[in-house]
Amino acid sequence: MMDRRGFCHGGMLAAGAMAGSAMAPETRAGQPMKLVIGSDHAGFPLKGPVIELLRSWGHSVNDVGCYSTTPVDFPDIARKVCGEILTGRAQRGIMVCGTGVGAAIAGNKIKGIRAALCHDTFCAHQCVEHDDVNLLCVGAWIVGIKLVEEILRAFLAARFSTDEEFRRRVKKLEELESFRP
Repeated sequence: MMDRRGFCHGGMLAAGAMAGSAMAPETRAGQPMKLVIGSDHAGFPLKGPVIELLRSWGHSVNDVGCYSTTPVDFPDIARKVCGEILTGRAQRGIMVCGTGVGAAIAGNKIKGIRAALCHDTFCAHQCVEHDDVNLLCVGAWIVGIKLVEEILRAFLAARFSTDEEFRRRVKKLEELESFRP
């Protein structure tokens, strides 16, 4: 884990150390997770390999669509993914679309969801450790399977910090969900 100045404890970048490891994230973090995944038509080609990878690591994965390259609206898929997280049927979710941007916007519109667009390992662990993110969004047009593998390792191995400053900030994020000027 990093300290507030950006230095890693132990002398090496935590996500980089995980990415090079042959161990699956569940062996580092404890138990396999219940995950939900969804994609739009642009993310569909990457979603299948991601599901195979996650299952090979021992995670259970619920695929809520889409199931082809026939065009769909990503907000409809985001609603399904987020519903699984909010009901507790999934611990975390993954959305794959063309860039990941639309998926992150859609997820963040839903109360109780904290979505992050991550195309690197640092953000993938940092978003969980500091912001308690429960929905990872990636762009199939931006990253390939090898980078997604590293991103997923970092995201799934990360745990929300117990530091009061991060807990306080996430509480303020939750309060923003009811903000009306």
